[in-house]
Amino acid sequence: MTADITIRSALVDDVADIARLHRAIWCDAYRDLAPADVYQALDEEYRRMRWADMLANPRRDQRVLLAVLDDRLVGIGAIAASFEPAFEGRGEIKSLYVDPAIKRQGIGRRLMRDMAREFVSMGYSAIGLGVVVGNEPAIAFYRALGGQLVGQYVDPGPIWRSDNLIFAWDDLSLLT
Repeated sequence: MTADITIRSALVDDVADIARLHRAIWCDAYRDLAPADVYQALDEEYRRMRWADMLANPRRDQRVLLAVLDDRLVGIGAIAASFEPAFEGRGEIKSLYVDPAIKRQGIGRRLMRDMAREFVSMGYSAIGLGVVVGNEPAIAFYRALGGQLVGQYVDPGPIWRSDNLIFAWDDLSLLT
């Protein structure tokens, strides 16, 4: 199936599809982890506004990649410079979401590979990401890709102050 996947840069025109998929995947992944009020606040409209702002006002140190299958959005990956000191200067994978209906088909790995390549083009030699404590499927995935647990931090929000583990790749050849 991964041969049928296209990875491309996100466009402003993609915002509605990104917000819809992000919300659906987030609800699936965090249904037992996020407090009920957070679950309701981070609705599709909130996500649409956040993605629209990001894509309409891009920073030069960020990229958003999309995985597309048969003209349908099936994955989202977002990267940028990290402002969290615990990342120790590594580039940060801000988002990685794959449609649960087609997980375990190599899409997450493809997005990780392409995001690692983007980081290299931005001058990074190491990357990391935060994963919410308790998100065991994601933790297992990052470990399977060679990610090393290097720290922990509290994500400041804006709505949910979640406890996160930091997984890092100080050798990007593990992903590319």
